[in-house]
Amino acid sequence: MNIIFIGFRGTGKTTIGKILAQQLGKEFIDADEYLEQKQGRTIKDIFAEGGEPLFRDIEVQTIAELSRLDNRVIATGGGVILREENIRNLKKNGIIILLDADVDTLHKRIYEDAQTRQKRPNLTNLNAYEEIEYLLAYRRPIYDRIADFVINTISMSKHDAANKIIAFIHTHVKDVRKD
Repeated sequence: MNIIFIGFRGTGKTTIGKILAQQLGKEFIDADEYLEQKQGRTIKDIFAEGGEPLFRDIEVQTIAELSRLDNRVIATGGGVILREENIRNLKKNGIIILLDADVDTLHKRIYEDAQTRQKRPNLTNLNAYEEIEYLLAYRRPIYDRIADFVINTISMSKHDAANKIIAFIHTHVKDVRKD
C-alpha cells in the first residue's frame, strides 16, 4: 500500500513526504518531478504548449503508472484531485493523507519560495492571493471527500506532522509495512 499526499501547493507534501518516507524506510516519489522527468520538460512548458488540459491528461497517465507501484510515499500535485480517474487510481492501492493550510499561510509559503513561483504556472488571471483563495474554495470539498486522514500544517512542525501520520497509519492501516 502506498501513502499518498494530496493538498494545495505549499502545504508541505514534498517536505513531509520525504521525512515520512525516510522514517518508514520507503521510497519517496514527487509525482510532478516524476512527470517532468518522463516528459523531458517542465510543467510550465507543458502548460505553455497545451494549457491545463494537456497537463491534466499527462498527469492522468502519470498517476495511473505511479498507482501501480507499491509501498511508496507519493506526493501529488495540488490539482490531481480534479480528475476522478486519478482519485480512483490513487485509492486502489493507497491511503490518502490531506495536508491543509489556510489561504494566508499558503500565500506566504508559495510566494516566499522562488523555486515554487518559477516552476508552477498561474492557473487563473487572478492575483496570487485571489487565485489561492479561489482554487482552494473549489478544491477543498474534493480534498475532504477523498482524504483518509487530514493534517493541518499551519502551526505544526514537519516532523510532528510526519509523526502524527505514522501514528495514524500504525493505528488504522493494516497493510503498511516497513521495507
